[in-house]
Amino acid sequence: MPRYEYRCRTCGDTFELSRPMAESSAPADCPAGHDDTVKLLSTVAVGGTTTAPAPKAGGGGGGGGCCGGGCCG
Repeated sequence: MPRYEYRCRTCGDTFELSRPMAESSAPADCPAGHDDTVKLLSTVAVGGTTTAPAPKAGGGGGGGGCCGGGCCG
């Protein structure tokens, strides 16, 4: 279930709620009981680095097709 972040305009507290996507825009009450809240625009953080292995020299093949690059006859 997705988590959504909200901020209370009354006390300034930021909090998260897990709720179905269909309820993402429904009003949310602050944990302190205030009802003047706004849903924050969340950003997705993608971190880390990856390196693709270097292609092997002279191996031929590859390129797709129905058999992974080979001839299906």
